[in-house]
Amino acid sequence: MRRHPKGGRFYYKYKREKGTNLKSPQNVEVYIVDDSCILKWSGSDEFVSNVTFSVDYQIPEIDDWIKLPGCQYVTSTQCDFSSLQLNVYDEVKLRVRAEKGNDTSPWYEVDSFIPFQKAQIGPPEVHLEAEDRAVILNISPPGTQDSVMWAMDSSSFTYSLVIWKNSSSGEKRTETVYPRDKIYKLSPETTYCLKVRARLRVQRKVGLYSPVSCINTTVENKLPPPENIQIDSNNWNYIIKWDYKYENMTFQAQWLYGYLKKFPGKHEDKWKQLPDCENVKTTQCVFPRSTFSRGIYFVRVQASNGNNTSLWSEEKRFDTEIQTIILPPLINLKSVNGSLRVYIGAPKESENKSVDQPYRLTYEINFWENTSDTQSKILQKKTDFTFLNLKPLTVYCVKARALILEEKWNKSSDFSDTVCEKTKPGNTSRTLLIAGICIALLILAAVVYVVRVLWRCINYVFFPSSKPPSAVDEYFSEHLLKNLLLSTSAEQIERCFVIENTNTVSAAEETNHAGEDYKKYGSQTSQDSGNYSNEDENSGSGLSEEVLLQGAV
Repeated sequence: MRRHPKGGRFYYKYKREKGTNLKSPQNVEVYIVDDSCILKWSGSDEFVSNVTFSVDYQIPEIDDWIKLPGCQYVTSTQCDFSSLQLNVYDEVKLRVRAEKGNDTSPWYEVDSFIPFQKAQIGPPEVHLEAEDRAVILNISPPGTQDSVMWAMDSSSFTYSLVIWKNSSSGEKRTETVYPRDKIYKLSPETTYCLKVRARLRVQRKVGLYSPVSCINTTVENKLPPPENIQIDSNNWNYIIKWDYKYENMTFQAQWLYGYLKKFPGKHEDKWKQLPDCENVKTTQCVFPRSTFSRGIYFVRVQASNGNNTSLWSEEKRFDTEIQTIILPPLINLKSVNGSLRVYIGAPKESENKSVDQPYRLTYEINFWENTSDTQSKILQKKTDFTFLNLKPLTVYCVKARALILEEKWNKSSDFSDTVCEKTKPGNTSRTLLIAGICIALLILAAVVYVVRVLWRCINYVFFPSSKPPSAVDEYFSEHLLKNLLLSTSAEQIERCFVIENTNTVSAAEETNHAGEDYKKYGSQTSQDSGNYSNEDENSGSGLSEEVLLQGAV
């Protein structure tokens, strides 16, 4: 390549423009601070002149690339697209290229991003007011009043502050503050400087510091404010206490909802008087717990002496959850069939009081046999439950306490009074007792029945004159009873004689016939008792026979 006689450098530049295509921009970055959105890059070749740049964008709703307004044919190496109405939670794609005449470079496509995730928190705006020993802060959230980026998070910002004396570069204090807050424990008539930055804890975003602001504290006030504010609980009341170095003073106390602290601006008209804490002559006052429901509050105290009034004290943060006192429950026991039923009730102090109870209590129950030192411990959310399979006729004791088991903290009451109860006989003992009684009654009835039967038999055998009842006599003949009651060897034997009479026989013949008949029929022994008849088999003889039945022993 030859050099141009008037300057080889310019000749070389001209040849490169004509002979090569444009290169894509390099080092492309997206910078988002609050609602300010800027795309920056560097040119592909510093020797190429009269080059412009254009940017396109793409969003999920539209597949095609769209020309980015305000970013077409720009001559600088950056482009502001803050005016583009984008959803800050949608994914966005950008691409940029260099252009010169009809010649264009390939597109350089930026990695897709979500504006909210890409955005950085800018510095907040800070305004200061001075007291003798404090500096009042008024912080405006980052971004503009109509900020789109932080529209959903403006009340979620927390702020950290760094403050120092202007005359000293060594000691610095760092504190977490509210949008409207005070920095206490400063010196009168002293210059202090500070800077503030915002933070979103959930998103783990930390913002940029505000510019340094300085202010002078005022001359010391004649009456100092009360100090060391404390709040305690006592049964169904709260007690607020403070310290003051002068006597014969009058005090008043006020309270504010804690959530108001999250919003910028003054809230002097939102403070309310604490009941029973106005014009008090002591360094404490008592007010009912019903004043506050569950939540976070702020309390402050002011001293006065005639026309002289102090500034308000340091605002004391007051969390009702931490101040909650749990009273011990009441225990009632009832023995049921070898088991012990436990009833847990509200404490006596709350029986006639309406108290907001936002917590779900868990009960720790200690249970033991009265003669043993070994205790069993269980956790139970029910207020009515039963200990099963206990020893009958044994004394058991129970005591319990109430617990609040929260993620933030745990709290418990004192133990209740110990209550003891003796178990009753179980179902088995009662069943055996009833069965024993039934068996005894059955045995007794059987004995009585047998005795009555034996007595009847004895009366019949040894006292024959006694007659059985007519109902019995109807079914049992005297002869049958004899056979039932006497043994076989003692049975009576009946002898039967059959006498045949005829009218043609003389008296002498009768005597002879009687003797013969006696021989013939003389002794017929029968072990059966009954009536017999003998009828002549030769019924054609025309003789009538009479059968006489006689029994001889």
